[in-house]
Amino acid sequence: MSDAGARHTISGTSQADRANLPDGAHPEEPDLHVGSLSGRLNWLRAGVLGANDGIVSIAGIVVGVAAATTDRSTILIAGIAGILAGAFSMAAGEYVSVSTQRDTEQALLEKERLELAELPDAELDELTHLYEAKGISPTLARQVAVELTKHDALRAHAEAELGIDPDDLTNPWQAAFASFTAFTIGALLPMIAIALPPVSIRVPVCFAAVIAALALTGTVSAWLGGAPAARAAVRTVVGGALAMAVTYAVGHVVGVAL
Repeated sequence: MSDAGARHTISGTSQADRANLPDGAHPEEPDLHVGSLSGRLNWLRAGVLGANDGIVSIAGIVVGVAAATTDRSTILIAGIAGILAGAFSMAAGEYVSVSTQRDTEQALLEKERLELAELPDAELDELTHLYEAKGISPTLARQVAVELTKHDALRAHAEAELGIDPDDLTNPWQAAFASFTAFTIGALLPMIAIALPPVSIRVPVCFAAVIAALALTGTVSAWLGGAPAARAAVRTVVGGALAMAVTYAVGHVVGVAL
């Protein structure tokens, strides 16, 4: 491609195509719906936080047991038990929580269906007022409400009134699996860090590995949420370090006593 042609094409979008883009749109942006992108970021953030829970929970267990005994098998058994209990607990909790949310969404959609069937004129007025509240002129708001109602009345009301996509309801099984997987992946780090090094340095190595991992998860979760990364990383690291210090102290006291 010539230099002139290169200047006329940005990220695969020609000047003619760029001229047809909506106001405020950028050719460099991927063709994604804002809602779906937000959903992906929420899932990713939940995954990072689930991994963070796995890191802290299992690090506390293995460090506490390591303070009480140097037997590698005992430490690993405690860690594996902790991973299974924590992962299944996270999955079950997420399943129940998301199932409740899904039930609520379905109930709201069913109520909306009944209202559309029994009070179509009132629902059309309501949708019009919703668009007027967004700053659209009354005439245009009415036109938009009428056109969307003709196309898919339930979707129009669900998205405008409830913020729900009828075709994309929350999935409790997906949420449960994601939580189970994220917790397990995070939990593997302290297990490896405590199992591989020699006895004399296994606890310091585990501490260092966990602190580094928590700094990373704190930074990533803050970045995904648009929050200050340094502050979030410090909070995450301090919380994890405190948890390990407490469990180590308790494990040491119990080990001495026994």
